[in-house]
Amino acid sequence: MTDSITKNKRKSLNKIFIFIFWIAVWQGAYLVIQRDLYVPAPLDVFLRLKELVVLEVFWRSVAYSIYRVIAGLILSIVLGVVIGIISSLNDYVYDLINPLMAAIKSTPVLSFIIIALIWFSSSNVPIFICFLMCFPVIWTNVVAGIRNVDIKLLEMAKVYHVKKWLVLKKIYLPSIVPYFSAACITCLGLGWKVSVAAEVLSHPRNAIGSHLYSAKVYLDSSELFAWTLVVILLSILFENIFARLIEKSTMNKSAKAKI
Repeated sequence: MTDSITKNKRKSLNKIFIFIFWIAVWQGAYLVIQRDLYVPAPLDVFLRLKELVVLEVFWRSVAYSIYRVIAGLILSIVLGVVIGIISSLNDYVYDLINPLMAAIKSTPVLSFIIIALIWFSSSNVPIFICFLMCFPVIWTNVVAGIRNVDIKLLEMAKVYHVKKWLVLKKIYLPSIVPYFSAACITCLGLGWKVSVAAEVLSHPRNAIGSHLYSAKVYLDSSELFAWTLVVILLSILFENIFARLIEKSTMNKSAKAKI
């Protein structure tokens, strides 16, 4: 118990040290460049962020951006899992879908955003872009997870006539979960980046990206950095929440298995 508390304290101290280190690097860059337009002082950015958080428009923009990211992620996860399972079990479907995944991965995000601006309203463009960029990641990992299932376990299940739902629960799911978890964590960071980029170009009414664009137009570097900091913090928060949920579910399963 004492060792775990000590480890937690060390982790917390390490995080604080890392935070202070990078703030010091930021402050050093500010002192070297000495141009607020290029690199504003950390204190100015934090003060601007303090001014923003008391505004209603701040929280409304954050809420709408979170909604767009979550909507895009849910679409990519649902379709990625369904199509990934079908693709991994059918070579013809895999051969049909694989070139599309390669095309999406190799095409610049900006091209898709411009196309989406023609197809959708400004509010729906970030959702589509988030889905489009995260879908190949989910699909690839689901396919890899299913195709890396131990063949010997499947043969043994076949010999002993194990029911299909048990094969799915005890063999396929444990193999897919690590790949799926890694894909989701990757997509949480990727989803925020591409969604905000789409908001900057599509300029919906309530969006973090719209405020980033406005800050750029008015050359307000402090606000630009403040909104960028918000995106980083939200991305880290989402990743940590998902990682904790995965960790808790894994611990519960192991506890049940012991019982």
